[in-house]
Amino acid sequence: MLQILTEPLTTDAFAPFGDVLSASGAPDRIINQGFCGRYHDRARLDFGPEARAGLSIFKAVPRAFPYTLDMVERHPDGSQAFIPMSADPFLVIVAPDEGGHPGRPRAFVTDGAQAINLHRGTWHGVLTPLHEPGLFAVVDRIGTTPNLEEHWFPEPYTIHPAP
Repeated sequence: MLQILTEPLTTDAFAPFGDVLSASGAPDRIINQGFCGRYHDRARLDFGPEARAGLSIFKAVPRAFPYTLDMVERHPDGSQAFIPMSADPFLVIVAPDEGGHPGRPRAFVTDGAQAINLHRGTWHGVLTPLHEPGLFAVVDRIGTTPNLEEHWFPEPYTIHPAP
């Protein structure tokens, strides 16, 4: 079985796949009479033509390491943001596109205070919380055309936490 070690989720490492959403660094603006820092426009939301943004709630069963990855998917017509509703780390799996098929996957673990936005067409694993309750707000494309492609790996990968 093919092996992958997790990496910490950083803005630079994740940039080819999407946006890391966090309140790190100095805020772009101070609002609400000085009581709130605004980290402005942190995600490139893209829902394509003839669609709109939707906000859904997902409740996923937590997973554990070692994690078996046998399938990735992508949404060719829209971005997808996952915003955890608890302060728990979760596993994010992505893969570069190589001629219409996923390349070697990468696995990131959030720090418990990060959300992600996957760019339109990014190959990714399914929602993979590591702790209860596995509750996420998801901002993605609502439209009438199909927006899901799946790829099943001929040989699964096993994902292990970095030492």
